This record gives sequence, structure tokens and C-alpha cells, in this order.
Amino acid sequence: MKKESNISRRSFLKSSAVAGALGAIGTGTAVGSLTSCAEGAKANSQKPLREAGTYYVPELPDMAIDGRPLRAGVIGCGGRGSGAAYNFLNAGNGVTIVALGDTFQERVDNLADKLKADKDIDIPASKRHVGLDSYKQVIDDPDVDVVLIATPPVFRPDHFQYATEKGKHSFLEKPICVDPAGYRKIMATSKQAQAKNLAVVTGTQRHHQRNYVDSYKKIQEGAIGDITGGAVYWNQPMLWYRDRQPGQNDCEYMIKDWVNWKWLSGDHIVEQHVHNIDVFTWFSGLKPEKATGFGSRQRRVTGDQYDNFVVDFTMDNGIHLLSMCRQIDGCDNNVSEFIQGTKGSWSTANNETVIKDNNGNVVWKYDKDAEKEAHQQNDPYTLEHVNFINCIRKNQPIEQASETAIANMAAIMGRESAYSGKEVTWDEMVGSPIDYIPVDLNLGKMDMTGYIVEVPGAPLTNKG
Repeated sequence: MKKESNISRRSFLKSSAVAGALGAIGTGTAVGSLTSCAEGAKANSQKPLREAGTYYVPELPDMAIDGRPLRAGVIGCGGRGSGAAYNFLNAGNGVTIVALGDTFQERVDNLADKLKADKDIDIPASKRHVGLDSYKQVIDDPDVDVVLIATPPVFRPDHFQYATEKGKHSFLEKPICVDPAGYRKIMATSKQAQAKNLAVVTGTQRHHQRNYVDSYKKIQEGAIGDITGGAVYWNQPMLWYRDRQPGQNDCEYMIKDWVNWKWLSGDHIVEQHVHNIDVFTWFSGLKPEKATGFGSRQRRVTGDQYDNFVVDFTMDNGIHLLSMCRQIDGCDNNVSEFIQGTKGSWSTANNETVIKDNNGNVVWKYDKDAEKEAHQQNDPYTLEHVNFINCIRKNQPIEQASETAIANMAAIMGRESAYSGKEVTWDEMVGSPIDYIPVDLNLGKMDMTGYIVEVPGAPLTNKG
């Protein structure tokens, strides 16, 4: 029997104390979308961290511009893949889904049935591909212009690489890698995508969430001065899990319970908390030089990963970032980010997105009500596809994978430090041989007995 907690990542965002900060999104280009508590002249006198035009700020209209038809193939037809398919379809006119691929037949058929019922999109049997190599059949389809990659994270580097080789634009759900081998493949493929002028957008949706985008602009303009440190959090109840069903072999069971297995998900610091780490690396432009982490497994029901982490990151300019994540029922919850600067601080806590001076006075606050008046489309999961489609149709290539990979590698560093009980450095992790793809990836032959919970201070298994 399938068991799930009564809360998912996305439903939790709607009910947590920071839901307003994460879900209330507006645009800096819309009149009245910001409320400033400081004099305009004073705000404009700030010394910028970066000069305007040297950093990327997406345009976030409600809908993508009209243009040439775009036909997508979905790789990974579970909950997130189905969500990405609908986000893509809702982002603009003249877009459709033409092919589906997943390890399991029922997932392909379930999404095909939904698309037919909800969108009158008919996916014929010849376009429904099943198996671990079904991604190749989707990508090889000459009718496919765009691929939406939402398989378990361990597979995403290979799928991105193949899509890029075949000249297809890619949307990559986060995380885009779970180990150093995947990180290196993502970075190399990103260069190939740039050379081919392909559009690559990742599922770090805060990059397309208007309150975060406007906050990013304010910080780059110097609103908090030089960044001196920060703290990021994703603490919530337990995520879903699935009991093993009669007749399931090891590989099939693990893939269907993928969010609880470190080889498939990267552990929740990589799979989920990467969002918050990404905010700091994005806003600061820094990467970690080293990480010292702690973690443990207290109440997780299935799988082999931890359910809490705390990491001290030393960034490459010497400042520190505190990272904290937990998935345990009955504990205090907190999904937020805080960045301290020489002139003030920025935070998303307490249902607000605000900048304060060093005396605690609010000098800027994101106006959620004005945003709602200015826009009809306020879902960042859809807005990332609006930007994706616009970049393709305007022939303005975007490549987000290499930036997202920095945050992914930071999360991997934190995980490996917690697993090992050792300080780890950026250089050693980037060059590490750790590769979570099983040597014999086979739906019928895998043995899950080697996948065990890591013990700090003991040799790592790094089963692969």
C-alpha cells in the first residue's frame, strides 16, 4: 500500500509561515509593485555590487509571446513531470506535448490520460515510451523541439547530455545532479548547449519568482551593501514515502520510492534544500570553498538517507553561510533565507520579503497586493516556462544549468561532510570519483542491500 505524508513540498509552501514570501510574487517592472520606506534619492545613492547590465534579470510577463509552435517531450511522468508538462502548456499559446517517456508504463499512461481529458492532447501509443532508456526515444523523436526532464535526479545529467547532443532545448527540474560525476557532466554539457545556442532553464523557480527577482535587483544595486554572511533554511514535516508492493524487485521499488534513496535523490539537502542554498549563491555570486556539516537519521521510514542536516559553509571570499534543513514531523518549520550586508539585511521570513537597515528599520518591502493587481499569472513554476519559451522564440539563448550546478555542488559538499564527519573542500569534491549511478543499472538485477545509512567517522559506502 502506498503511504504518503499529508503534506507535499508544494502544499507545504502554501501553508508554512513563509508562504507569503515564497508564493507572493510581483515584478519590478510593474508600476506599484514595490513599496519603499526609504527616500528614493537615498536608495539610488547606494554603491552597487554589480553594474546594471552585467547580471541577468528575466522578463516575467504573464504569458509567453506568440511565435513558432513548440512541441515538447516529457521525460519522467510522475508528479513533477506531470506538473512541468502543465506549466509548459499554461505558459503560452502554440505549445503542446507530443511524446512521453518513463521507466513505468502506468505513469506514461496516467499522464497521457490526463492530457487527453484536460487539454484534448492525444498521445498515441507510438509516442509513449517505457523503460530506463525511454529518454532516448523521446529525444530522438523528430517532432520534439523541447524536452522537459523530470526523472529522478541521478539520471538528469545523462538525459541533459543526450538532449544537447541532439540539439534539443532543455528544461531541467532541480536538482540537476546528485554527485561530483554528475556535476562535471552538467558543466561540460552546459558549454555544449551554449555553443549550440540552446535554451536551458532549470527548476530553481525562485529565479522566476518576482519577489526574489526584485530582491536580487535591489541587492545588486547595493541596498544592503557588501554581503557579509547569511542563513538559509528548509525545515518541514516528513515527505512522502512508499511501502514496497508484492512482486516489486529492488530497482523498481527504489525508483518508485526515489525521494528517500540517496543514489536517486542526492538526499534532501540536495533534492530540496538546494533551493535555499541557491538563493545565497545566486544573490552573492559566491561558491563555497569548504563545508563542515552535521546530520543524522532519526525518523525516516524508508530509504537510506538522513532527515536533518546543518552545514557551515565558508565561501570563497571568507564569509560564512549557515545552512539548515530537516524533514521530521512534530518540529518547528521554517522555509526562508536571510542575507546580512554591511548596510542592512534582506530576508523572506515571517510572510514578508523585506530589507532592513542595521537598526532593524524596514527600508524596503515587497508589495504582494500590488503584484496581484498587476499580474494574472503568479505561479513561478509557470513563469519559468514563460521565460523558457520566450528565450527560444526570441532566439535569445539562456543557460542556467551551470549556475544551478554551483548550488548543487554546495549541497553535495554539505551532504558529504555530514556523512563523513570531515570538512570537505570545493576542489576535492569537484574532482571526487563519487558516482551514484549503479554499475549495473538493471530493473531486474539490482541488489539494495548495499545501500545503507552513512555513519560519520566511518568509511563511506558511496554505493554506486
